[in-house]
Amino acid sequence: MPWLTILWAVPMLGAVAVLLLPAAARHLAKYAALTVALAVLAVAVLLAVRFDPAGAQYQFVEDHPWIPSFGTGYVLGVDGIALALVVLTAVLVPLLIVAGWLDGGERARSVHTYLALTLAVEGMVLISLTALDVLLFYVFFEAMLIPMYFLIGGFGGGPAQARSKAAVKFLLYNLFGGLIMLAAVIGLYVATAGSTAFAAGTFDVRAIAAAVSSGAFVIDPAVMNLLFGGFLFAFAIKAPLWPLHRWLPDAAVESTPATAVLMMAVVDKVGTFGMLRYCLQLFPDASLTFRPLVITLAVIGIVYGAVVAIGQTDVMRLIAYTSISHFGFIILGIFAMTSQGQTGSTLYMVNHGISTAALFLIAGFLVSRRGTRAIDAFGGVQRVAPVLAGTFLVAGLATLSLPGLAPFVSEFLVLVGTFTRYPVLAVFAALALVLSAVYVLWAYQRMMTGPVTEGNESLRDLVPRELAVVAPLLVLLLVLGIYPKPALDVIDPAVGHTLVTIGERDPAPRIAEGGRQ
Repeated sequence: MPWLTILWAVPMLGAVAVLLLPAAARHLAKYAALTVALAVLAVAVLLAVRFDPAGAQYQFVEDHPWIPSFGTGYVLGVDGIALALVVLTAVLVPLLIVAGWLDGGERARSVHTYLALTLAVEGMVLISLTALDVLLFYVFFEAMLIPMYFLIGGFGGGPAQARSKAAVKFLLYNLFGGLIMLAAVIGLYVATAGSTAFAAGTFDVRAIAAAVSSGAFVIDPAVMNLLFGGFLFAFAIKAPLWPLHRWLPDAAVESTPATAVLMMAVVDKVGTFGMLRYCLQLFPDASLTFRPLVITLAVIGIVYGAVVAIGQTDVMRLIAYTSISHFGFIILGIFAMTSQGQTGSTLYMVNHGISTAALFLIAGFLVSRRGTRAIDAFGGVQRVAPVLAGTFLVAGLATLSLPGLAPFVSEFLVLVGTFTRYPVLAVFAALALVLSAVYVLWAYQRMMTGPVTEGNESLRDLVPRELAVVAPLLVLLLVLGIYPKPALDVIDPAVGHTLVTIGERDPAPRIAEGGRQ
């Protein structure tokens, strides 16, 4: 069975089916979209169960001709890193569809369009994660911008002008990055066509990475640096990496909470995933050259995002800036190029997706009740809505990486993996642990504790349908925080393959005088 084709084709076809439903069938459209998303989740679970961590690097491979004259094919496959993100995407989208019923999706211009766009984004993300052909990846890496543009600009809860401005900023930033990447993709093809390592030009990631690793495919260092820069620039905007982050806060705030989570927890992960699969494996020497610069920018982003989050008066913008800090941790672990760092980064992508989804959706439920995003408008919420306040606290504690909750494991691995190569930068990155405690606990104190602020007396607590969205996320945060082994067992071998491909090993322990480590 072509399981990977089924994985991405189901949501794409489901999007078309939802659009074709009668305009009056609003409830049918909702349940149809949810059914499609649950079917995708079932396929993802099947792939996870059948995936063999000790087997080949890429599994469930599908390889068919696409445009032979261009050396490109329809090639799909998953390793442990891609599988982790596939499962994350498949888990989140059904919850976001249900949350979209509550956070503005049904008040927007068209329920059908809102749900169809969400499914289309899911399908494009899934094919991007499973593509083993550079051109195939690029096509859908860019194509997913279109449905996201309409979701941000057409279905947010704020003024139309603000939504439109945020959507245009999102699109322009990412299209510019994609344009630079397109030049790099073409340059990579020209380089392979002119190399004796290949019979003809190719976009096959497996063939290029193997030839680079063996030394059969050698590119002029200056050209390699330019190609690496083209890929990295696009991924750094998508991720985003400081200082290319300016589009994210506006896009997150002006979207519906469900759309913001889809963007930050799912779509943006394609950027960090691309760094692992393409930047490191295709251009290992250039990755080493630019490693100090990228790691420095990542640490700046970690501290910057945390500091700016502390000063926010808008709860949704606060959460958006925390994501900038978290993406800095993910990129830091990737370019530390250690097994602990890259394993932690991959797990961090998963854990960040879950914790951000929980915190943003709960905050969205609260904002929809009060009609404002201003932190000062809240106060004493735990007295009138204790379950809502309690779930907000758990999600916030996960965001600050409290031990026992999922993000702690991944953040710890990233810091350990970075410390072995860059101890000073690891120490600076660790400062964010203190800063995150400030912005999370201070926000909780202002919003949830103390006397009930005027206007909050009648705030209702979470209803069963909202709990159905939040509860699975909190359970996952607890389970992965206490027992992350199943995820790590899948991720570790894939990280090992990546390090072998780029020719990197973990630094040897430093032995001090006298034999003490």
